[in-house]
Amino acid sequence: MSGAPGVPFALDRAALARAFDRAGDSYDAAAQLQQRVRAELLARLQYFALEPQCILDLGAGTCQASPALHRRFPTARVLALDIAPGMLNAAPRAWWPRRRGFERICADAYALPLAAHSVELVFSNLMLQWCDRLDAVLRELARVLKPGGLLLFSSFGPETLHELRAAWTAADAGVHVNQFVDMPQLGAALMHAGLLEPVLDLERQCLHYPSAQALMRELQHIGARNVASARARGLTGRARLRRMLDAYEQRRTPSGLPASYEIIYGAAFGGAAAGAALPTATLRGETAVPLESLRRARRRAAACSSPAPIPGSARPGSPWRCCAACSSAASRPPA
Repeated sequence: MSGAPGVPFALDRAALARAFDRAGDSYDAAAQLQQRVRAELLARLQYFALEPQCILDLGAGTCQASPALHRRFPTARVLALDIAPGMLNAAPRAWWPRRRGFERICADAYALPLAAHSVELVFSNLMLQWCDRLDAVLRELARVLKPGGLLLFSSFGPETLHELRAAWTAADAGVHVNQFVDMPQLGAALMHAGLLEPVLDLERQCLHYPSAQALMRELQHIGARNVASARARGLTGRARLRRMLDAYEQRRTPSGLPASYEIIYGAAFGGAAAGAALPTATLRGETAVPLESLRRARRRAAACSSPAPIPGSARPGSPWRCCAACSSAASRPPA
């Protein structure tokens, strides 16, 4: 990740926690896109024959996914972990302050308060983009995942909010919008952390707003503020704000001002401990497709301005198929 030329992009973790802490009461009403992505990510669990005993809902926010995970895996212990106590305190009343099999943990993803190889499933919806040290957080996930355990996640790609970023660039040289990693960087980071057979899938969505102010208000309501370490600490001057608004206005369509989101869905599996073998089985009701064919398809799709789905990949309405090694890792809980 990079910010200004020659300056690595970095996030202020304390400011990040404060921003999401303040957004607890307003998050659910404003997080329409996040809810849609969460529903898609939950739906993808059906393609894995899992029997987890412990699930980590990483970046749980207001814990909306945690009850759904508990319903799907009623015997599992669900750990809802988030950096912001205000978000965790906004958990659904039926699950607050504690319900059997469900726990809330306030902690940073960089330092998970969990034992090594203690989790069979890590579910993470739109959290990884808030980690500027991606290798570090993925190493933590590799540490806590049991051999063969599943990491299922979504994150934002680099084209997310490119219209807002470009409008601010027309106003000044400051950092106003987060930087996001692309699929090759994310895939490389997963493998570098020791996670096995990563499979990534890309989806693009474009929302429209009546004004740039409406978009920025929504971002504030979900806690997505500018928390870059290099951000300006003072108030934005009226002249700069007007230049940004005028630049954004040039993109207006009959539907309103566009705001693009590039959503990356992914899965990877915990590596085997030294001397141990991964479980052997197949995905429930699925046919294995060699991973290299998926990689070749992704490389071909990446060359297109509007890539087609990866054959056999996870898309709405189609099954997620993977290689035999992936199938083995997902199909049976490790001993």
